[in-house]
Amino acid sequence: MTGELICVIEDEVTIASAIAARLRAEGFGVEVAHDGTAGVALCERVRPDLVVLDLMLPGSVDGLEVCRRVQRDRPVPVLMLTARDAEADVLVGLGVGADDYMTKPFSPRELVARIRALLRRIERRPAPAGDVVRAGDVEVDPAGRRVRVDGAEVHLTPTEFDLLVLLAARPGVVFSRDQLLADVWGWRDGAGLRTVDSHVRGLRSKVGGHRIRTVQGIGYALET
Repeated sequence: MTGELICVIEDEVTIASAIAARLRAEGFGVEVAHDGTAGVALCERVRPDLVVLDLMLPGSVDGLEVCRRVQRDRPVPVLMLTARDAEADVLVGLGVGADDYMTKPFSPRELVARIRALLRRIERRPAPAGDVVRAGDVEVDPAGRRVRVDGAEVHLTPTEFDLLVLLAARPGVVFSRDQLLADVWGWRDGAGLRTVDSHVRGLRSKVGGHRIRTVQGIGYALET
């Protein structure tokens, strides 16, 4: 009996096969596509629990466009793979809805750990609670998953929203990067600190850089 269903969209056949084999060995169901058009069609047909997506797919439907399309109907978690570690590439990928990213080459063991962490987060996510939180001119509605800044609604990715909810719950309090990793991503091994930084940069670009304070070497706080 297989576990959650994962779609792997990767044009390099060797990499796609290696990922699929490892995930199947871990108990996941896996479907594979090797280009963007086929990947979108596959996700529409099988409705996976998670998508592993190569950013640099060839052709007119690249990884960014695939991410937009598969997120259009429902917020399926997306783990983005990229051969480039440029900040601009990562921020664009996270900005269109990817929940996490890994840079090639990567450890299969870490890939599985990241996937399990993402799935755990999705399991926790459907239980919104609490009233609207206001921190200065930032208004966060956990139940409706809506954010307003200066009265204007701002679109956040699922991860950016979860990050902001945590920061807004205790405005002015500094959250360490390890703490953010544990509470938002579910990782408790200290790996992935750059993931936090990348998502904070994306969040800043949407709510305003001055609203999130960096405490050098420690973490971040939401200013009121």
